Amino acid sequence: MPVIREQDAVQHQLHGATFNSFVAPSSGSSELCAWRLDVAPGTIGVPHRVNREEVLLVLTGELTATIDGAGTTARAGEVVFVPAGGQFALDNTSDSPATAWVTTSTGLEATLADGSSISPPWVS
Repeated sequence: MPVIREQDAVQHQLHGATFNSFVAPSSGSSELCAWRLDVAPGTIGVPHRVNREEVLLVLTGELTATIDGAGTTARAGEVVFVPAGGQFALDNTSDSPATAWVTTSTGLEATLADGSSISPPWVS
């Protein structure tokens, strides 16, 4: 289907954030995954290493992205690029909710600090 309506996005919750999956192999994509990420105020992200590049366009609010130990704040209209193999965490330390549009390629996996690995359901 060329248009995915908001009500048709599949919602997932993990680590205090909501992942609204619009494009994934489960919806017919063979190469790309895309979702809207909703991050509540005061959310501290879980550091993880990704095996695919990710691009996050901040839509509302502000998010602090830490990549390979370097943290910076991204505000609405700004983009965070996470390189494949990068250690990544995303925090919302503000008093307001934040949203971002995230795009990556299929096959994304994340390795947590304890060495465990997950293949998030919003990229399946």
